[in-house]
Amino acid sequence: MTTTDLTKQLKQLVGETAAQRVQSGMVVGLGTGSTTAFAIAKLGERLKTGEIKDIVGIPTSFQASVLAKKYGVPLTTLDEVSKIDLAIDGADEVDSQKNLIKGGGAAHTREKVVDSLAEVFIVVVDQSKLVTKLGTTFPLPVEVLPMAIAPVSRALSALGGKPELRMGVKKDGPVITDQGNMVLDVTFAGIDDPKTLEMQINNIPGVLENGLFVGITDVVLVGEQQGEALVVREL
Repeated sequence: MTTTDLTKQLKQLVGETAAQRVQSGMVVGLGTGSTTAFAIAKLGERLKTGEIKDIVGIPTSFQASVLAKKYGVPLTTLDEVSKIDLAIDGADEVDSQKNLIKGGGAAHTREKVVDSLAEVFIVVVDQSKLVTKLGTTFPLPVEVLPMAIAPVSRALSALGGKPELRMGVKKDGPVITDQGNMVLDVTFAGIDDPKTLEMQINNIPGVLENGLFVGITDVVLVGEQQGEALVVREL
């Protein structure tokens, strides 16, 4: 089995495991990314077979919305509900304190809104996303108003980061978020105090949100290989 095949199988296993925790009548936050896509597909399957009913999803991105419609998961908005029972989302890095770096899909602003409102926030990752310190394997995404790219970049550099404007793949120009903003990917030599850095960055004028998720996560499900077996472990 190639590394790519193994990673895909682990993502599917952990995504579907999280989807099994959804019960009838729940309002569910639908995260963004390849692992959460398997969870959304499984929710659609469970609805179709009648295993669960009367759930509604709140998507964190255009991608999540498209997938939910594809698999038959009804959608709603934050205007229409008073609470979110459970949210399922992926992460780019997870530390031992269940703090996260998110935003590889440039959806971290909406994800933080939905995930922080959930009574239970479940993070689904494969084993490659576990780190001893945030910022060691993945840059920190920061969503920025287009007019403020230059001053925000200088401010991030003053905090010890190396910001780089995220450019599109198979398109010319920068990545544009669902809110119409740009993303700076900021490389740090490890992040010693995620909580403080999250606040410092969000206090920079022109920053909408950054990808540090501190003190939000309730459950981390990790898909990993143990010998010949593929299993899901809860941190």
